[in-house]
Amino acid sequence: MGRNTRKRRTPLATKAIAASAALALGGGGLLWANYFASAHETSNQAWGGNQTKAAGAQVATISCPDVGQKLTNVPAAARNGVAAELANLDRQITEAYSRLASTRQAQANDASFVQNAIVGPLKEKRAATIDRIRIDIQRVGGTFNQSLSQLAACTTLTANQTNAGQTGGGQQQNGGQQQGGQQQNGGQQQGGQQQNGGQQQGGQQQNGGQQQGNGGQAGNGPVAADFVDITKVAPNVQAKPQKTGNASTGQFVTRCGVNANKNHNTDNVIVAPGVANGAHHLHDYVGNQKVDAFSSNQTFLQGGTSCQNKNDLSSYYWPVVRIQDGTQDFDQNKDGGGKEGNVGRILTPVQAEIKYVGNPSSKVVAMPQFLRIITGDAKTTTNGLANANAHWSCTGFENKVQLTTQYPICPQGSNVVRTFAFQNCWDGQNIDSANHRTHVAFADPASGVCGNGFKAIPQLTMRLVYKINPPVIQNGQVKNAYAVDGFPDQLHKAATDHDDFISVTTGGLANKIANCINSGQRCQ
Repeated sequence: MGRNTRKRRTPLATKAIAASAALALGGGGLLWANYFASAHETSNQAWGGNQTKAAGAQVATISCPDVGQKLTNVPAAARNGVAAELANLDRQITEAYSRLASTRQAQANDASFVQNAIVGPLKEKRAATIDRIRIDIQRVGGTFNQSLSQLAACTTLTANQTNAGQTGGGQQQNGGQQQGGQQQNGGQQQGGQQQNGGQQQGGQQQNGGQQQGNGGQAGNGPVAADFVDITKVAPNVQAKPQKTGNASTGQFVTRCGVNANKNHNTDNVIVAPGVANGAHHLHDYVGNQKVDAFSSNQTFLQGGTSCQNKNDLSSYYWPVVRIQDGTQDFDQNKDGGGKEGNVGRILTPVQAEIKYVGNPSSKVVAMPQFLRIITGDAKTTTNGLANANAHWSCTGFENKVQLTTQYPICPQGSNVVRTFAFQNCWDGQNIDSANHRTHVAFADPASGVCGNGFKAIPQLTMRLVYKINPPVIQNGQVKNAYAVDGFPDQLHKAATDHDDFISVTTGGLANKIANCINSGQRCQ
């Protein structure tokens, strides 16, 4: 659930970035697809028809500064309390978005309604919550950055602005390099417009589960412009860095299943420990079988595992993918499910491949016990693409095309593929950090070298394959869309995809993984 502190660019600045043809690839090696990059893509002309000015101007969602990313130094004794308050901030945004979505008629009748009835009260709630964070930190002797108090105010985004990640000229989407766990230049570009901006029609479903509003079966995405025919996208996968003589070339595969036993919850123990429904969307879990908001390092060791290697008690979890075809699932009326805009039929992957790989420039050190890593950002719709690390493709295209800000429409016989490459450098000291990012980083994308005194660790890579009937675009709307679960205000954009990991091993497995990779072997 990554948070990010980069200021959103103006459309003019965004266009200026789009004009730059030579963008460096972000960090992180995704070796299955034969590239060593963070989120990037070549875009295509947006699907769908025209959009009225009224639809484009309608408030689509609420954008609030991400307080969590600014909290880079929180005393250990205050972290649980601060995490609970950060979860309160997420809950406040979710509630505000729900009010935004349910008061379209009032907004049409009163131009000041959103500011007076939604955004203004939200600012007051956020200010009080940020002050409680200050108290939590100062109570244990920590230092509070007073500038955080200025982050209470939120803004609104129109339908056009939420689609700013699209491009129209074949430029790469996400070019910034990542250092210290933070990507420096998101390369967000302007282009296609959101296609379906009309008001919701009382929850009535249309066109294979589609609604008006922000699109989608629940009225909060996705829309036609969120999809692209992958056969019409130019190849954009870059070459891997050249290996040095000291490269660690082995790989270790762990087989943990596809969550066929349907181990789900809407918690996130990394970001919101002790907070039920802290993720506001549903996760698939493989590996450790007893992970929820109230788990601890001690309970992880007692959790059992779905992995064939019973020494691998690690937790691998990601947001589910759903088909929005008008059907419902078990959580239709539950928090994190239908009550928060995550609707449709949950898909189980037909494949889930988990593999640890090496570093092209050096040997790796073993991952420390209980290391936490989050890759990607669940809030890119409002945060921007700085921490995006989503990769969408189709079988048969993975070595040619990877998408970040759009979902692929795959040709018949080809399956949808989500791939993740986690941060592969560690600060050598911490198993987590206050913002869950700065203790890990991506290696330099050109050389594979870890900077800032960080150490190379085995890079966790994951490949999830889904059998999905291709969505169909008609009259600017998408039928039978699919989308990743997310916060309701994030509108189910492809770039919000993310993945979470907690390293838990027994029997010396962490050292065995590192030794296997360093010796160039293929192990499992």
